[in-house]
Amino acid sequence: MTNVFAFDTKQFDTTQFESMFFAPARAFAALSVDFTEKMVNAQLDATKAYADTNMAQLRKLVEVKDAEGFKSFLEGQQQVAKSLTERVQGDAEKMTALQQEFAQESQKLSEGSVKQAQESAQKATETASKAVTASKAAK
Repeated sequence: MTNVFAFDTKQFDTTQFESMFFAPARAFAALSVDFTEKMVNAQLDATKAYADTNMAQLRKLVEVKDAEGFKSFLEGQQQVAKSLTERVQGDAEKMTALQQEFAQESQKLSEGSVKQAQESAQKATETASKAVTASKAAK
């Protein structure tokens, strides 16, 4: 009985398969992981900053003991709102910049893969053409 799954992988030349499929896939996966890490870190930083601001405001509110202190607390809220608005805008710009960078790098990878595939196809066509010419010459 022959085992159909027992074959020698050494008989296959995987360099072309590697260069056309696996290498670009690994490059894109690495780019995606880097992008995800940057996005998660940016979101964690933003979340920490917002939480720290909220906790500081809660501590100030707890320290209010009279009407004058409450008035002072409310006046400080305008500055807090302004700084939070600026922070949100900065965080949005940072996220947008990360997304644009990812899109540009993805496009570069895609263009490189397409160029490499075209070159491989050209070489294969030339090799086949030479083989056909040699075959005709041998007859």
